[in-house]
Amino acid sequence: MSTTSHTTADAFERRLSDHPRSDAERAALTAEPAFGVVFTDHMARMTWTVEAGWGERRVEPYGPLLVDPAAAVLHYGQEIFEGLKVYRHADGSLWSFRPWANAARFAASARRLALPELPADDFLGSIEALVAVDGAWVPSAEETSLYLRPFMFASEAFLGVRPARRVDYLLIASPVGPYFAGGVKPVSIWVSEDYHRAGPGGTGAAKCGGNYAASLLPQQEAYSHGCEQVCFLDAATGSLLEELGGMNVMVVQRDGTVVTPALSGTILEGVTRDSVLTLLREGGHEVVERDLPLAEVLDGLRTGAITEVFACGTAAVVTPIGRLAGEGFDLAVNGGQTGAVTAAVRHQLTAIQYGRAADPHGWMHRLA
Repeated sequence: MSTTSHTTADAFERRLSDHPRSDAERAALTAEPAFGVVFTDHMARMTWTVEAGWGERRVEPYGPLLVDPAAAVLHYGQEIFEGLKVYRHADGSLWSFRPWANAARFAASARRLALPELPADDFLGSIEALVAVDGAWVPSAEETSLYLRPFMFASEAFLGVRPARRVDYLLIASPVGPYFAGGVKPVSIWVSEDYHRAGPGGTGAAKCGGNYAASLLPQQEAYSHGCEQVCFLDAATGSLLEELGGMNVMVVQRDGTVVTPALSGTILEGVTRDSVLTLLREGGHEVVERDLPLAEVLDGLRTGAITEVFACGTAAVVTPIGRLAGEGFDLAVNGGQTGAVTAAVRHQLTAIQYGRAADPHGWMHRLA
């Protein structure tokens, strides 16, 4: 477990809500939480200006923002975000999973979008400050957690095309259950050949809203074909698997080798992805990061050379894929069932996150 991080949590002024939800209201809202629908009583906030840098650290009541109609984010989409979770362990303690990795990715996304980098101390400090106030919102039921959404946006009122000189950072929190409404079970994936998530030199490696906005139309296409998620191919050749709308993708070969698309600048560098690859290597699996042609995957599913396909990400953790469909193909994966490798790595990862197993890598960071 991590105990060495220095943060600025104490620097966040606490302006507490006059009307927090009662214990009974909070218990009802966290009993069977949907994903990203209910939010806690407070949010953390900071402001950056080109003159003063980062300041105005505070925890304040959750509520609507006052944004100027000319705010640059509304016109040019200069914003980024992150996603991570807080887990309640059996003894009641609260933990986050590799938050410093999210802090580093948040900074990398900021660089790509010409936003100011938020120091890791402030990133972690905002989490600790908010959880210190709203820790009671972390649910304790199986497969539940408190989802954290840090985000930063250009708030300067200015219509010229240049990086904003005023930026707001906020952190909001939502008690959540499984990402997919049906719980943990194999999902169906539609492979989009007409739309692409990102191109070389673009923002594919940054976690910004534009990437997700571009995925919504093909996501609707996936729904129309009876699929829960969409998988994108590379923009350069239209032949290589890249990632799902919000998750990285991996295939398991008959000999146990796991293949996943290499990080190419167009794929998000997932924290869960990196953790899963580490666990797979330690479990004796050969892990290969390389180009992954769609044709190879389809042929492997037809011949049995590929036995499992799964996706991974913070929100859905590790999710088995039971069907891969697209124009001209519709194939079951492992008979539509969760494969042994997928189940094992998911069990191993969640056991670490929820404190049911040892944490040899020091991935967990105690919050309370």
